Amino acid sequence: MLADLLTNLQIYGMILSYNSGGEAMKRRRVAVTISLPPEIAKDYEKIADQEAKNKSQLFRDMFLLYRRNTLEQEFLDLQRYGTKMAREKGILTEKDVERIVFEDR
Repeated sequence: MLADLLTNLQIYGMILSYNSGGEAMKRRRVAVTISLPPEIAKDYEKIADQEAKNKSQLFRDMFLLYRRNTLEQEFLDLQRYGTKMAREKGILTEKDVERIVFEDR
């Protein structure tokens, strides 16, 4: 799944390529090469130094943060959609929800 996500993915000027090396053995880590514009690369190195992390750990942290933010945004979007649909159907309170849940039981 991660391989599908990272295969030739381009995000904000970063070009990511995934290379499993075609090995049959299971590996704990997979090498990923990124290409950055010089000014972003310089900032990336500076942040890694400031955080006392190597570049791989910084990338993992950035990726996990991106994924968490994306999932949170999806949740909030669904929540807004559900709220809109509920209001359109006249469901405004928890009592309205309970009434609908239990009316056919």
